Amino acid sequence: MTDTHVNLGIIGSGSGNSLITPFWDDQRVMIAERGVFGGTCLNVGCIPTKMFVRPASLARIPEEAARLGVEQRTVSVDWPAIRDRVFGRIDPISEGGERYRRDELDNVELVSETVVLDGPVSTSGPKPFGDPKLLRTEDGSRISCEQLVIAAGSRAVLPDIPGIDLPGVHTSDTIMRLDELPARVLVLGGGYIACEFAGVFSGLGSEVVQLNRGPRLLSRSDQEISEAFTEVAAQRWDVRLNTTVASFSPAPGGGIIAELTGTRTGAGTGAGARAANGAAEASDGADGARERIEADVVLVAVGRRPNSDLVGAAEAGIDLLPDGRIAVDEYQRVLAGGAPVPGLYALGDVCSEAQLKHVANHEARVVAHNLEHPEDLRAARHEAIPGAVFSDPEVAQVGLTEAEAIALIGAENVTAKTQRYGDTAYGWAMEDEFGLFKVVADRRDGQILGAHVLGYQASNLIQVVIMAMSFGIDAYTAARGQYWIHPALMEVAENALLGLDVPLPEHPAL
Repeated sequence: MTDTHVNLGIIGSGSGNSLITPFWDDQRVMIAERGVFGGTCLNVGCIPTKMFVRPASLARIPEEAARLGVEQRTVSVDWPAIRDRVFGRIDPISEGGERYRRDELDNVELVSETVVLDGPVSTSGPKPFGDPKLLRTEDGSRISCEQLVIAAGSRAVLPDIPGIDLPGVHTSDTIMRLDELPARVLVLGGGYIACEFAGVFSGLGSEVVQLNRGPRLLSRSDQEISEAFTEVAAQRWDVRLNTTVASFSPAPGGGIIAELTGTRTGAGTGAGARAANGAAEASDGADGARERIEADVVLVAVGRRPNSDLVGAAEAGIDLLPDGRIAVDEYQRVLAGGAPVPGLYALGDVCSEAQLKHVANHEARVVAHNLEHPEDLRAARHEAIPGAVFSDPEVAQVGLTEAEAIALIGAENVTAKTQRYGDTAYGWAMEDEFGLFKVVADRRDGQILGAHVLGYQASNLIQVVIMAMSFGIDAYTAARGQYWIHPALMEVAENALLGLDVPLPEHPAL
């Protein structure tokens, strides 16, 4: 590639790929992708993981059926068939998208390598969009861009642990492409990625041990939900809390040996937990003791970091937040020295606190408008952002936790209600034992501040509260201003809203 000039440059082919609208048909566009085309969500994130979650859920059905007097059993799990179904659909989408951008659009140039910002960015300049944004490719070519969008995403964090580079140690990028279902899986981490994969492998029949350095899983969730999830997860697989890994080493017969350190608490009681416990070798039973666990594979899922360093953001003078994210204003414009850089935008994981595909997609729509209408900028909306953990059980959340609400407006102004699935009619039908639907609101005016759900279909059940929060509907009106199908499970949301201590509106619905 030689030096060139484009009207629009894009770094990253995830949500950034959607920026190439018909507006650019008669202009030159460059999109750079150093990895697999299509970004994290398509290739190694949201979509393939959920395609594994579904068969894992089906494999667990006999456990639920037994509570209802129905005997079923999972005869076998065909891992290669499951894996090939997933990537037999996803890989062609990625390949097709790359081929379309590379070969079928005369105005688009695809750069399949790392590009970095070449020189400091400027917050002023003689052109309408400021000075051209300069990029440098690995082969030394330079690209000048009238406007540039950094949508470079994030990557898995690899902690500094001896043996972390052994072949059997994986991240979420590689764990789904294993040749066969591992008999023993060690999961390092307590966040949503770790919990989802622990649920998948446990559901498919692997012996799972999950290590978390803190006292509970999903620690960023509402404490009540986090504690309940930790308790249920520990019945599904072996959960070790307050525990870290000191080192990894090769096992004599293949696999990985992890040497642990910490207090062994919260160990699971399920069949997989008991089997995994049997494979553990403890040198001392005291707190802080070293213990050795052997596994076929290890999944390291302790967090993700933004790829701002890979595009040379700091070297270009771009403002960075303490966690490495690129700083942007409300219009998604990149900041340098506290001021927006004309024509330079960022979106998605590289700048957003919420590393969620639906957030990146919203930001992409905002950036697409602002690129095409720089005289009429629109701001991104980051209120009532929901998220879900597709583990076993499922977890969903939106807005503030109860503790965050208390810290923000004071305990005297906060009301919260937790409704158990099992105390509703459909919960009886399910013989549900642990499902929870929690709502947090402002006691003074009934404004809903947050919701937190644990259990079956949590990611669907929470949507009614997301809608109420997004459109400013108070808790009482949300509960009484519509019909709720009886006896659907959604009544758990209705009852939670009705259980809040909030004032009636001036003209309350009946």
